[in-house]
Amino acid sequence: MAYRVVQWATGGVGIAAIKGVLEHPDLELVGCWVHSEAKNGKDVGELIGGEPLGVFATNSVEEILALEADAVVYSPLMPNAEEVTALLRSGKNVVTPVGWFYPGEKESGPLREAAAAGNATLHGTGIAPGGISDKFPLMMSIMSTGVTFVRAEEFSDLRTYDAPDVVRYVMGFGDTPEKALSGPMQKLLDGGFIQSVKMIVDKMGFNADPRIRATQEISVATAPIDSPIGAIQPGQVAGRKFHWEALVGDEVVVRVTVNWFMGQENLDPPWSFGPAGERYEMEARGNPDFSVVIKGFQPETVEEGLELNNGIVATAAHCVNSVPAVCEAPPGIATYLDLPLISGKAAPHLR
Repeated sequence: MAYRVVQWATGGVGIAAIKGVLEHPDLELVGCWVHSEAKNGKDVGELIGGEPLGVFATNSVEEILALEADAVVYSPLMPNAEEVTALLRSGKNVVTPVGWFYPGEKESGPLREAAAAGNATLHGTGIAPGGISDKFPLMMSIMSTGVTFVRAEEFSDLRTYDAPDVVRYVMGFGDTPEKALSGPMQKLLDGGFIQSVKMIVDKMGFNADPRIRATQEISVATAPIDSPIGAIQPGQVAGRKFHWEALVGDEVVVRVTVNWFMGQENLDPPWSFGPAGERYEMEARGNPDFSVVIKGFQPETVEEGLELNNGIVATAAHCVNSVPAVCEAPPGIATYLDLPLISGKAAPHLR
């Protein structure tokens, strides 16, 4: 029998997750929570631009909690621990790209209690954090001994991210450097990426300081830069870098970095993606050293990204493909270290 799945929220990740559930041979879509009244009561097929599915969206949390379902793909813009706790208590496994990849004891306590009460499991996953920044470097490191350094890094053009309010008011692009540096983005990112670094530290056995060093850098426009949030004017933020580092003494042993630019022109400092272009990178130094470059999660052009952002689709796919394993896991919080190998599934016409 297929696992019965609810989709929570229908932003970019949510829509991609619904499409993924519909293609997955072991999953069945049975419900959908939406934030807005405008989407309430609509057929989910209409919300994703397809044919009617006979599954209708609701903005009632109570209806979702009462629904008979095995799992919820929980992908709101911002995580809400109370919502996740309620879902777990209702007996629903939760797979989410917005947190809890490798939570500490203080943060996870109430969630573990709710999971035990509901005989359910919580799993955080995604792309970065929740994949390239933790899971995949650990998997690749099996082919090296005496590891001294691990790096995971993203290089992305933020003009392809079709969420203008988030890009401007949360990420701080188009703002003054002072406001961007004091804005919410560092704290929001810390929650996930610090967990990524700690997972690598713990699994690999580095004797690192438990405190993770978090730093950020800003690049400003030197001339107007066209973008989906409007023209970014000279002196306004047009590039951001965030770094998270674990240290043994003075030696950096794990570093995760995010490079987000509004293109590569008219920036000060003059940051660029380099000849390799937009990509994700992973590196380990040991015996032997290795590096991996991943292409394909960033769109080829800004126009393509605004139409369909591959990174968002990949985030949703990682969630959807994890649902069966999470449903089979013991109650509690399951990280990548607790789950078996998970893969995608063959396209419907090839099964």
